[in-house]
Parts: sequence; C-alpha cells; structure tokens
Amino acid sequence: MSLVTHSDVEPKYTSTGRQSGWMIELRHNGLNETRHLSASEISILQGKVNNQLATWEKKYARVCDVQDKKDKEEQAQERTAQAKEALEAIENILSHTLGIDDAVDWNDVKNTQPFKTAKPRKPNSKPIPSEPSRSSFMKPVPFMKTLFGQKQKIVSAQEAEYAAAIEQWRKDKSAVESENAAIVKAHEKAVAEWNDAKAKYEAEQVEFNAKIEQLRAAYGDKNAEAIVEYCEMVLNNSEYPDSFPKDFEIQYNEANGMLLIDYQLPSIENIPNLTVVKYVKSRDEFDEKYLAQSARERLFDSAVYQITLRTIHEILEADVINAISSVTFNGIVTAVNPATGNEETKCILSLQAAKEEFCQINLGSVDPKTCFKALKGVGSSKLSSITPVRPILELDKSDKRFRDHYEVAGGMDESTNLAAMPWEDFEHLVRELFEKEFAANGGEVKVTQASADGGVDAVAFDPDPIRGGKIVIQAKRYTNTVGVAAVRDLYGTVMNEGATKGILVTTSDYGPDSYEFAKGKPLTLLSGGNLLHLLEKHGHSAKIDIKEAKLLMKNQ
Repeated sequence: MSLVTHSDVEPKYTSTGRQSGWMIELRHNGLNETRHLSASEISILQGKVNNQLATWEKKYARVCDVQDKKDKEEQAQERTAQAKEALEAIENILSHTLGIDDAVDWNDVKNTQPFKTAKPRKPNSKPIPSEPSRSSFMKPVPFMKTLFGQKQKIVSAQEAEYAAAIEQWRKDKSAVESENAAIVKAHEKAVAEWNDAKAKYEAEQVEFNAKIEQLRAAYGDKNAEAIVEYCEMVLNNSEYPDSFPKDFEIQYNEANGMLLIDYQLPSIENIPNLTVVKYVKSRDEFDEKYLAQSARERLFDSAVYQITLRTIHEILEADVINAISSVTFNGIVTAVNPATGNEETKCILSLQAAKEEFCQINLGSVDPKTCFKALKGVGSSKLSSITPVRPILELDKSDKRFRDHYEVAGGMDESTNLAAMPWEDFEHLVRELFEKEFAANGGEVKVTQASADGGVDAVAFDPDPIRGGKIVIQAKRYTNTVGVAAVRDLYGTVMNEGATKGILVTTSDYGPDSYEFAKGKPLTLLSGGNLLHLLEKHGHSAKIDIKEAKLLMKNQ
C-alpha cells in the first residue's frame, strides 16, 4: 500500500447545489491521518495538497527517526517531549496567532517557484573506433621467404588480413555512429519534452498568478465573493495541530459588512491526552500515562474558546480594506453521541463580535472563557458535553433564484390547450405536477425566477436515500420538435448544479438525436403524451393541440 493515498478530485457544492469549487481527500497511511481539502480553483487546491504533503513528510520523518533509535529509553524520552509539545500547543492556541500578521501577502499566494525538473544533460557519445593502420599488417617479408618464392603468398595474406580488419572496422564504426545518433535523438526528444513541460508549467503559473491578481483587485474593490475568498485564505493559512479539522463555510453581507462563519471544531477525541511515556526494562514495555477525562474535557473547553476568539481575531486583523463590521462565529462539532451511539453534528457555541469592540481587547492577557462570556457568547457551561445551542445568526442556505408559486391545474379542464398556455403558467403547472409526484416521499419542488430562456425552471429535492437528491426540471412549451441542443443544455445544467438527474418536459416531442443523446445519462425526456398522462394520474384533464396553438400564436 502506498504511504499516501487520495480520492479523485471532485466538485464541491453549496447546500443550494451551486458548485463552489473542488475537493479531495488525502490519507497518510503511515501516520493514520486523513485530510479533506477544498478550494475554489484546481490550481489553488493543488497548492494546498502540496503544503499538506510537505507537512506530512516532515512529521513522518520525525516519527521514523524516533522508531529507528536503538535506545528504547531514548524513544520514551522523545515521545514524552512530543506529548508535552502537543499539550502546550493546545494551551497556546490563542497566543500562537498574536505575534503573526494574519493579512494575506498576495505575493506569497502567487506561484513564483521556477520549474524544478532539471534539464536533461547531454550524454557522452561513444568513441569511434580507430581505423586500422595498414603498416601494422604489412610487415617486411623475411629474406629466406623471399628467396624461396613465398613473398607473394605472404603479402597476399597480409593484404587479406588488413582488408578484413578494415571491413570489421567499418561495421564497428557504423554501429557506434548509429548508437550515437540514437543517443542524440533520444536526448533531443527528452529536451523537447522538457521544454514542453516547462512551457506548460510556466503558462499555468502565469494563468494562476493572473487569477490571484484578479482576486486581489476584486478584493480591493470590496467585491463580496472576493472578500469571502480572501477570508477563506486567511483561515486556511492559520496553523493548528494536525489532528484538528480545518473546514468552514463563510457568508458575507455586503449591505451591513457582517461576516458569518460556520466553523468545524475539533471533537474531544482530537484533543491529545498522552502526558508521559516511560520504558520499563523489566517488562521490556512502554508505560504510558494519560490525562484524566475531566482534565481532557477542561482542555477541550479551553481549546474551543481559544479557537473562537482566535478565528475572529484573524479575520478582523486581516481586514485591511475595512470591509467587515462584525463577525459571527458558530462552532460546529461532529462527534458520537454517547446516548445514541450515532455520530451527530451540532452547534455548541455562537459568538457575535463587533469589530470596533473586539479590537479593543488585549487577547494576550484575557481568560478565553471569561472573554467569551463578556462578549455575550452563547454556549453551555461545559462545552465538552456537546450540548447544542441555537446560533446567534445562521447561514442563509436558501437559493435566491426561488420564487413564490401559484396553482394552475385546478383551473384547467378538457378544453385547456397546454401548447397555447402562457409560458409562465406552464412552468408553474409543471412544478405543481412534480410536487404531487414527489409528495409521497416528502419531497418538495421550487420554481425559479421567471426567465423564459430555457434555464432551470424548477428544482426538486427528493429525500429518497437511493433514487433521490436534487433534480433539475426544465419546461418547454413548444409547438415544434425539441432539438438535441435543448437536451445538451439540460445535461450541462445538471452537471453545473450538482444534480442527480434532469427532467425535460415539453408539449411537443423529441427528435431521434435527442433520445440518442439522453441514452446512458441521468436524463428523462417527457413528451406531450407523457405530460397528459401525468396530469391524468393526479386527477386533472387538458389537451395538447399543436395546430390550434400555432394558429393562436400567429394571430396574436
């Protein structure tokens, strides 16, 4: 098994189904740690992944260094020092950030690293073999051999031996030249690939840095989305123990400058409790001492109060454009409820702090719990009990596209021509029918802002755990065959909305290419006949007369 494993990069969606970025899960099997990372851009996510891998690499090296030591007493001392360091880190969560400037340094965010892969070095060519010397083969014929008439025979033999040597040399020379040519060609290919990789890296680097500059400019202009992105960068830069989750959701109200943070707090299991490790020679065992449960609970409470104050401090200190008037912090914990044995997610404390008041506090000298109470924070006296509280302010998770709806089906009869119905009435009729269709399972259907442009006309939320989810519905009051372009648009909308399915409803029908495109995709195409059947199923009657509709529209 690989030391580090990861999931695929997947889209991240808000509670309303809008894609807000990308996410990935990383796991270090050697450290038995898992991280969930997310970012609005793939390139930014890659930077977070690289930072996490570098952090893990250093930590794992320290772990391996301890394990490799021969002296077990030395191992025990090292583990005790690490335990002490971990406990001190919890006690100093708030003070740790006070000496740090939390404002984002845009130059640090940019990718300024040169392309790290070294350019392929030119390999050495193999030496060409030397041509045989004729003089080394043509030796003088001894006098006695000449005297007895053997000179010509000897000379011919020498000539033949020389000729054979020349032939072999030519073959060897050709082989070496071919091998050298192959070496040169392979090197040229490697250099070309390196140049391509370097050019791609630098192009992506320029593109990434341009996006950072765009974000910087938008933030300077107090763009609401840029302010949220900036605050996410601030909180992502904040250093916490590796065991702590780092997940949050932020909303910003540009009308009043209020920033709302739903922050995922550590559970009590994330709080270290190892205090001392001793090596017992007689048993050849390590003896570990732990904090009492009550002490661990107190440490948990302290950590949560510190995280709350620290998060608000970091956001307000980093607010260099003075766009934030107040911060509301909702602390969320996901933990096992000992009463039910089930994992539950609860808000256990909430604090709203005005910038002017909060910035007057000397955080280096406060007692975190007392400070929290003085700011009129809401939370139980014992946070480790995971007692839920009502947030002072809650995230607005509604989709602003949704609008009020009205009933249409009740006013219809057999004479109502759906193909000639006003397009807005038709959209509301489709919503009404699907609301009845999903009502049995507790689903709901909402109609979106009127557009008449083929966008999302309605969104269904089906709670069924198997076939349910978010379903995008588009209504096409058409008198002509629906082309494949509309089906492609629906599929793109399903992907962009993070929906599980798309349904296209029309008063006409679809061409063969539309049905072909929909094959194997989470799409359902309902023709005029299907629509009339659905109406009848829910106790309503109507008709679809395309010719009549075309005539009426022509005369309008």
